Amino acid sequence: MRWTALMTALTLVTATSARADEFRLDWPLRPRPAVVRGFDAPRPDWQRGHRGVDLAGAVGQPVYAAAGATVVFAGLAGGRPVVSLAHLGGLRTSYEPVRAVVRPGQRVTATMVIGALEPGHPGCGAAACLHWGAMWGAASRADYVDPLGLLVSTPIRLKPLARPGGGPGRGRRAAGRR
Repeated sequence: MRWTALMTALTLVTATSARADEFRLDWPLRPRPAVVRGFDAPRPDWQRGHRGVDLAGAVGQPVYAAAGATVVFAGLAGGRPVVSLAHLGGLRTSYEPVRAVVRPGQRVTATMVIGALEPGHPGCGAAACLHWGAMWGAASRADYVDPLGLLVSTPIRLKPLARPGGGPGRGRRAAGRR
């Protein structure tokens, strides 16, 4: 009986870990860049805010896909060069201003360069800044999330959910900076 319980527990732990790693990202600039401006999601979501993070870089620096994905956009959006990737499970990441070396429909991995960092990101105090965004769902109805919370280097922690009546609830997986 103990052996069965041990194997069941091991299977559950292993399965949960594999699922959590599905949406873990790598840094798009290497080496690990400084964060110049953090994520500041607007509430409600139609108001002004900062729907990504700005990472300090150098003009011409290679920009990598944060994880395996399919390129869904590579071109100008609002006059700025942008690359957008669709990852499995509905996660999308965006990279701006990036001169693309990829094309829509192309499959990429986290080890692939998707473009080169361009100068001119508004509000950036560095020589060049990569605006890196992450969202769940389509751009027309997206839920923006902090990409730093999805990094492989960010520990996953269990976070209690509140129960009706104020008591602690069942734990859930949450990625967050600590």
